[in-house]
Amino acid sequence: MDQHLLYYILVFIWLLPFTFGSDKIHDDVLNTCLDGRFHKSKPGIEDELFSQCSPWKSRSCCTNATAKSLHEPNHYNFNLDHCAHKKPMSEECKKHFIQDLCFYECSPNVGHWLVKVNMKSRKEKFFEVPLCKSECSAWFEACRYDFTCNVNWIRGFKWTSAGNVCHDNVSCETFETIFHNSTNFCEKVWDHSWKVVEDDVPCMKIWFNSTDGTNPNDAVARHYVDISSKTSSAAVVFSNILVNCLSLFVVLKFL
Repeated sequence: MDQHLLYYILVFIWLLPFTFGSDKIHDDVLNTCLDGRFHKSKPGIEDELFSQCSPWKSRSCCTNATAKSLHEPNHYNFNLDHCAHKKPMSEECKKHFIQDLCFYECSPNVGHWLVKVNMKSRKEKFFEVPLCKSECSAWFEACRYDFTCNVNWIRGFKWTSAGNVCHDNVSCETFETIFHNSTNFCEKVWDHSWKVVEDDVPCMKIWFNSTDGTNPNDAVARHYVDISSKTSSAAVVFSNILVNCLSLFVVLKFL
């Protein structure tokens, strides 16, 4: 084989990993909706989103119909008032849970943290999304003296045709008694969907009041995806250097 032609072929093979695919993967992760029963396939603009879900209307994974349903009792057949016989959940505590639901249904920023699950309501969940400590503290303070009967609301209830109920052998206690502190609450209530971090670390806001359509969580998602992309790129570079050096050695050996 002509040595000049061989040289150009080897250079082309070398450049392939750096030329194709990485930007598309990067953009897809930053523009992803969770694979769930009510989620859109891709985020997009909504003319309006109801009440607590309104901050996401400029780029949303939920429709307005879904946003409205989140504000109704027993969405997903889940009853926040599972300890109503002790005390109905306070409106302030409910508001924080609705904001959390809006994040879950509407946020386009969780692609980096999605993991596969096998559930009737969804095929994916987000896992250990970094949550600002101040957000977590505000949520816990709003619910501190409300009542629940277990730590993990995904796995800890008995499920009936009427929805979630407490197991017979447990009693309803305050959030303060059940969870002890805000970090334990935020990280365990939804089975480690959240990971509480200090506010000076890039972290998600469950809710934000945006007048210009800006979502502060966009920058947070991009930060972590960029770090992941650089790490992956370094691994690809090393792998391809090794493969191409071996290929070059084999080719030159038989020239």
